[in-house]
Amino acid sequence: MIRAEKLTFDYAKTNEEGNVESWKRAIDGVDLEVRSGEFIAILGHNGSGKSTLAKHINAILLPTEGTLWVDGMDTKDEDKLWDIRQDAGMVFQNPDNQIIGTVVEEDVGFGPENLGVPTDEIWERVEESLKAVGMLKYRKHSPNRLSGGQKQRVAIAGVMAMHPRCIVLDEPTAMLDPHGRKSVIRTVQKLNREEKITVILITHYMEEVIEADRVIVMDDGKVVMQGTPREVFSQVDRLKELRLDVPQATLVAYELQKKGFPLRNGILSNEELVEELCQLKSKM
Repeated sequence: MIRAEKLTFDYAKTNEEGNVESWKRAIDGVDLEVRSGEFIAILGHNGSGKSTLAKHINAILLPTEGTLWVDGMDTKDEDKLWDIRQDAGMVFQNPDNQIIGTVVEEDVGFGPENLGVPTDEIWERVEESLKAVGMLKYRKHSPNRLSGGQKQRVAIAGVMAMHPRCIVLDEPTAMLDPHGRKSVIRTVQKLNREEKITVILITHYMEEVIEADRVIVMDDGKVVMQGTPREVFSQVDRLKELRLDVPQATLVAYELQKKGFPLRNGILSNEELVEELCQLKSKM
């Protein structure tokens, strides 16, 4: 679905007069493959290059060097731009930046309308998309009267209505409360499992990563770690070096291991931790 080969991107740093003073490398020779239907999480501290990478997948940014393909299409091919953006939809951190309609159903139908989809099909897509994200009963509501989590689900529905094969979510829960975060992540997981949509999730909330098929860790524009969540979060010391957190249950297990408790590596959830401790107690 997504393939990057030696992907590199430099951006200009300008002074107050707008003159270029220097160049900074934000993406540095990244090789990456994402298979159709995968749920990929990308982690990294601020400035690691993860959001810059996301914007390449939607062709918002184009490579300085190297190539990125979306469903076999080179993002540098201007003739394929709209096909790429239809295939790889983008959901940003602030849903208010994406929602433009005064009524939920009109906002969700805006994308398909711009694609020239026939009116009857637009309304079919609006209904199926709102139903998929659990927002169908709000179709006649004003987006301004929705909670942050509900707005973000409407933004996801708007992308879904364009029938993308891949959705890229750039820190979609950063501005939400814990309830809103859980609601949005459950929606994304459901779309991945039931609709087989490829998901690329950029986040700094480690608990959102546990259900991913694969985790990619970036630092200084490079991919420095990748593997299953269990494989990546087993390396607590390495993640600390990269200024990243781990799920709370993983950290507790890690601290207990340091105190001599023989717990297995890569515990990800509270349920796993409780089960492991109960097994340990039964052996004493």
